[in-house]
Amino acid sequence: MTTMDVGGGVDLAVHGIRPTGKVVRNPTTALLYEHAVARGEARIAEGGPLVVDTGLHTGRSPRDKFVVREPGSEDRIWWDGNQPFSEDGFERLRDKVTGFLGREATLYVVDAFAGADPVHRIAVRVVTTHPYHALFAKTMFIDPTETERAEFDPQALVLHAPALDASPDEDGTRTGTFIVLHPSRTEVLVGGTFYAGEIKKSIFTVMNDRLPLEGVFPMHCSANVGGDGRVAVFFGLSGTGKTTLSADPERSLIGDDEHGWGDAGVFNIEGGCYAKVIRLSAEAEPEIHRTTRTFGTILENVVVDELGVVDLDDDAKTENTRAAYKLEQIANAHPDKRAGHPSAVIMLTADAFGILPPIARLSRDQALYYFLSGFTAKLAGTEIGVSEPQPTFSTCFGAPFLPQPPSTYAEMLGRKLDEHGSTVWLVNTGWTGGPFGEGSRMPIAATRALLHAALSGGLDGIEYRSDPTFGFAVPVAVPGVDASLLDPRSTWRDPAAYDAKAKELAGMFRENFGRFAADAPGLESAGPLA
Repeated sequence: MTTMDVGGGVDLAVHGIRPTGKVVRNPTTALLYEHAVARGEARIAEGGPLVVDTGLHTGRSPRDKFVVREPGSEDRIWWDGNQPFSEDGFERLRDKVTGFLGREATLYVVDAFAGADPVHRIAVRVVTTHPYHALFAKTMFIDPTETERAEFDPQALVLHAPALDASPDEDGTRTGTFIVLHPSRTEVLVGGTFYAGEIKKSIFTVMNDRLPLEGVFPMHCSANVGGDGRVAVFFGLSGTGKTTLSADPERSLIGDDEHGWGDAGVFNIEGGCYAKVIRLSAEAEPEIHRTTRTFGTILENVVVDELGVVDLDDDAKTENTRAAYKLEQIANAHPDKRAGHPSAVIMLTADAFGILPPIARLSRDQALYYFLSGFTAKLAGTEIGVSEPQPTFSTCFGAPFLPQPPSTYAEMLGRKLDEHGSTVWLVNTGWTGGPFGEGSRMPIAATRALLHAALSGGLDGIEYRSDPTFGFAVPVAVPGVDASLLDPRSTWRDPAAYDAKAKELAGMFRENFGRFAADAPGLESAGPLA
């Protein structure tokens, strides 16, 4: 075995891996570029980003994700939302993965941290067969100092073998793809998929299990902070504007996707951003757009022409094109990756039914209701068989990443709101003037104006109306915003059609919330009126 090492030797035998080839530990970005290009696995595009193709899997595979059912954790795991995997099955699959890794000509080892708060961070080691995935891990997690690297003792391990397919009959998986977490050992096995997002979301799942045990509320959200120190967090599913709206040039970006809220305030779990870049506009999102022309950025499934010029408008490979880049590439990134307690909590939803107002203020119980609901909508044409908008309820705005029951996270949110008095806002970035296909997308300028007012205190002390269907408080007028937008019913050509669709959507909320009624007593009354 030969080890190329920027930070001291590493003995992979402690992880059950006995390499027969070269081990590259903590490589530089430049070296990983060289290796990826030499292996024919990547291209360098104009401006310097590394462009890769993830093949069959252009997104996560939630149906192939498992949690080991073992005595140390089974009592706290949410088994209604997680697929169990046997301990024996884990050991057999682990042996298959470590054997595969040991036979590779080159292994890449990346040591980094998850969690910008030193009190609540976890030391993560990723062992992978591919330089692109090593660069992804190096980009998305937090770099250790030279001293920390020399003394590094991993607390979480990701064994990453994207080219290894499982055998469902032998290994107990659903397909050849597998993402298996052993909670007590804090180990993750990943194989059968080249989509790099599985690495980051596996560690987020680990943190969603670990942090509540330390009294920290883990959140699938972006976060930023103003010059006045007022912090805002933005919950939201894919396509709701979580990354876009938090990248405000007038505020410092704490992070775009994963955070913890502890006794000292909010901290980023990651060291990088993983932004969706399909049809990204240089005018609307200049900071993120700039990263797609920058050395060190990874572009996944982005189309590049023969001259090496990227085309962000081309969805030939997938709608889910991505850019992974260090947080520091954003000019207004908050250097500490942490700040104080949020004064505002924003829950983003892209309502394709055109019913919800562009902004509404929620009471404490309403906040917990809509947090547990995690509502947005899939659009027609985004998936085979989807011919009209369909509701999506992903509890806590991140069901696939929740090891513990949703009530655990809702209770933590409730305690944080009680302790810090944060104002909670429901913001609809979806449709107005009718449903998708009839109405139009909510103007982003109006959304930004409403958020600016909410975060600066401009919505304090103004007149509100109570929505007759959903019961939350809606501003009657906001300077700089078309007043008609604030009353969705008035934007529809047929008010009776609005009333019918509003009643239908309210029914969807009530039906979905039935899953949580037993664990969240009293919260049903905070939802839409019957």
